[in-house]
Formats: sequence, C-alpha cells, structure tokens
Amino acid sequence: MLKDITFGQFFPGGSLLHRTDPRFKIIILLVFLVLVLLAKSAAAFAFVVLLTAALLLCSRLSWRILLKGLKPLLFILLFTALINLFATQGHTVLWQWWIIRITREGLVNAVFMLCRLLSLFLGSSVILTYTTSPLDLTDGIERLLSPLRHLHVPVHDFAMMMTIALRFIPTLIEETDKIMSAQKARGSDFETGSLLRRLKAMIPILIPLFYSAIRRAYDLAEAMECRCYNGGANRTRMKVLRAKFSDFAFLGFMLACTAAVVLLNGVALPL
Repeated sequence: MLKDITFGQFFPGGSLLHRTDPRFKIIILLVFLVLVLLAKSAAAFAFVVLLTAALLLCSRLSWRILLKGLKPLLFILLFTALINLFATQGHTVLWQWWIIRITREGLVNAVFMLCRLLSLFLGSSVILTYTTSPLDLTDGIERLLSPLRHLHVPVHDFAMMMTIALRFIPTLIEETDKIMSAQKARGSDFETGSLLRRLKAMIPILIPLFYSAIRRAYDLAEAMECRCYNGGANRTRMKVLRAKFSDFAFLGFMLACTAAVVLLNGVALPL
C-alpha cells in the first residue's frame, strides 16, 4: 500500500504540462482549485470532469501511474461519499431500512463530492507535482514570492524548504516500507489485534523513521555546504525562466474555464 503513494513524485516527460513555466503552473493550479470549488450544478461538475480528463491526456502520463496514486485515497473517497449519501436530508426517498435512508438529494451530493475530490487530487497532481522537477518548482515559488523580499522575508529559504519537504515524501514512504518489512521479519504484527495494540506496534517504526529522516536532513545540509551552496539574490541559474506564448494561452484558457463554470452553475440538467 505504501508503495502506491505517488504524491510528491516527478515523472519526466515532454508534454505540454511538462514544458509549461513553473510560475504559471502554480497560478494555474490555484485557478483550477477555485474552479473546482465553484462548481455547484450538474452541468458545472460535468464540465470539471471533462476538463480534468483533458488535463490527464495532456500530461501523457500512464493511466497505471494515475490509478496507482488513487489507491491510498480509496478509503477517504468512499467514506466521504457515504457520509454525504446517508447524512443528507431530502424529500425523495429512494431506499429506506430502519433509520438508514437514501434520498435522491443525498445520492446527488455523494456523486458531486466524489467528482470534486477526484478532480482536486488528479488535477493538482498532473498540473504541478507529477510534471514539475524539484529545481523548477523551487525557482517558480521563489520568483512568485520575490516581491516579499522587500519585506525582508527569506523567500529562497522558504521555497527551498517547501520543495525539499515535498520531494522527501516518496523517500520517507520508501523508508517506512523497508522498516515495516524488517519488523515483520522479526515477528511484529501490524494488522491484527485491537486498535491500541496496533498503535503500540507502530512505535518500533516511528523511532527509526524519525532517526532516518533527521540523518537524511543532516546529510543533505552537509552536501549543500560542501558544494558551497548559497541561495538568494546572487545565485545564478543554468536555466532562466522565460514565459512563452503557450504559458499565457494556458492561463487564459483556465480563466475562461472558470468563467464557464460560473455560467454553468445557472444551468439545470435533469437528474
């Protein structure tokens, strides 16, 4: 299960999303999140699902990678859908047994919430993390936050910390899987027993995991110091970020899609 978590990983490629300027990717991601959250009607949600599918196709990533990343979220998706299905009050009862009742409104809300969560995860992944290298992501965050330097905010340090934290997620997941395998080989059981017993069984995993994370952080800091790394205003870059026409066109397209979602909220489809 841990190996199925792909959040924070970068998959190289030559698609339109891979070639987009990271500064525009971050802005486009914010626009996309607003777009998904603004959707309220069935027509708007259908448009959001089609837009998410188009982004997935533009990324040219394997469907196996995308579906693999959804496996760890299945419980959260199903739990949220069931909460909306049974907790939403409505007038049109579709099925009822004792105090459990499924209404038409609850079913619609469950489908809408499922579409929203899937669009948020898949869209944000293919726009930013899956298609952006750590170096490009750092440069993009730093350039976008550069006006804060006038307020004496350490923009470069902040961008570097965010990027390193994001890219450390797959490494820590792999390390956790190795520690769990080693503990299982020693006879540890993480799947049976009461909840309290399983929580206690996680202690032999957390201690070496924290130690490994701190050791990796120290090794990374020493490696950067040995290479005389000094980020900030005087740092030069091998690849200078330059905005292209396609970047502005992509951003304009997403803004137009946001306006379309607002307009589609007023369109009622028969359900």
